[in-house]
Amino acid sequence: MGPETVRGIKRLLDRRLDGLRQLNVSWFGGEPLLARPVVEEISSHVVESLRRLPALPYLGDMTTNGYLLDVATAERLAGLGVGSYQISLDGPQAVHDTTRVRAGGGNSFRRIWENLLALRDSALPLRVLLRIHLTPANLPSMAGFLTEVRDTFLDDPRFSVGLKPVERLGGPNDETLEILSEAARTESQDALAALLHGTSPAFPAAPGMEACYAARANSLVIRADGRVGKCTVALTDPANTIGRLRPDGTLRIDNGRLSPWLRGWTSRDRSAVSCPYAGMPRQSPLLQIGSGRPE
Repeated sequence: MGPETVRGIKRLLDRRLDGLRQLNVSWFGGEPLLARPVVEEISSHVVESLRRLPALPYLGDMTTNGYLLDVATAERLAGLGVGSYQISLDGPQAVHDTTRVRAGGGNSFRRIWENLLALRDSALPLRVLLRIHLTPANLPSMAGFLTEVRDTFLDDPRFSVGLKPVERLGGPNDETLEILSEAARTESQDALAALLHGTSPAFPAAPGMEACYAARANSLVIRADGRVGKCTVALTDPANTIGRLRPDGTLRIDNGRLSPWLRGWTSRDRSAVSCPYAGMPRQSPLLQIGSGRPE
């Protein structure tokens, strides 16, 4: 994230804080901890700004692969209001290390697991959601792995587990990606959730999360180059660019591009509120972005 975007985010926060009932800042990537100085700079600005608004609730959270999330890093981020993490695992070590290969080669599971153990053994005030991906290939090993996860982490109330079948969400490898059928998905999730939680749901829903964040008018994705979007999944879709953040903290929003993301509220279409990207109306000539950038 360049300095103009960082400056724009700070000034946007300065403009908006007085009118907020709460502030949530979520960090996505790529891998956010590869840009830890940016995370710390913006989070420090939030913490400092909130000194004059001590009653305003603030939560920072992060979706991370966990490889760089050691205790020292988590302690530093906790002091900046970042205390909730979603960390994905693709199965036990033998499976995870075939799908989560480091950029320079090499395995990743053991270091992630050791970081998780260290976080469990710390006294840090944090929450960790372990997002466990399900595929036809890893399903045979899941019962044993989830038993280990349960016995290792779930006695600690700071840890929780969510089961998430891998899906085809776009990209050149979609057609070759093996995914669970609807029947297998339901059956496996129910059985594995019972192993983990008894009768608890496979992916625990947070209060107020019936509506996808992308369907909420007050939820924006700020890209590293200052583009403004709505969805952290549809990153390469032109429909997901709705405007731009200026360095002075003002937003240039194209309401024609924004309105399809909010259509579920006016149409009272629950499916469009729960996932506005699914069934997104397509107006190709209007939604294509050329070499120019919206101002």
